[in-house]
Amino acid sequence: MKPPEVARRLRVSPKSAYQWQQMWRDGGVQALVSRGSSGSRCRLSPRCLEKLAAYIDEGPAAHGWVEDQVWTAARVATLIGRKFHVSYSVSGATRLMHRLGFSPQVPARRVVEHDEQAVTVWKEATWAEVKELGRRAGATTSSRRPPASSAQAGSVGDWPR
Repeated sequence: MKPPEVARRLRVSPKSAYQWQQMWRDGGVQALVSRGSSGSRCRLSPRCLEKLAAYIDEGPAAHGWVEDQVWTAARVATLIGRKFHVSYSVSGATRLMHRLGFSPQVPARRVVEHDEQAVTVWKEATWAEVKELGRRAGATTSSRRPPASSAQAGSVGDWPR
């Protein structure tokens, strides 16, 4: 099969298909065997990953963050540094959290300090003032095209590709 046909069927770039063909010519089928995932290996052992998951389950307060009960990626990176003496970036800590089965969460309940009456007063007074100071909707555009007619405004077709 020709590389363009392989590219079409596998939904990859023709360049990749040509590279695979060259690898096959040079080293046979063995040259096409997967080398595994790319990127650096995890710097924590499986035992350390288990300990990290247990630390996270204990909650932030157990590790010095008493102001709220929220794990952030920055806090997890700091925790890894404190407990295992290994440096992780915030994005690396995020990927590690996903790998351990944790996912971003929205708080299940409102904060204790939430005051519904104060929110209502703010919306009625302050927000009304702020809203009046702003420009009227539709006064500006971010497109280089001429403004669309009012019948077309807001449709997906108005945005440049």
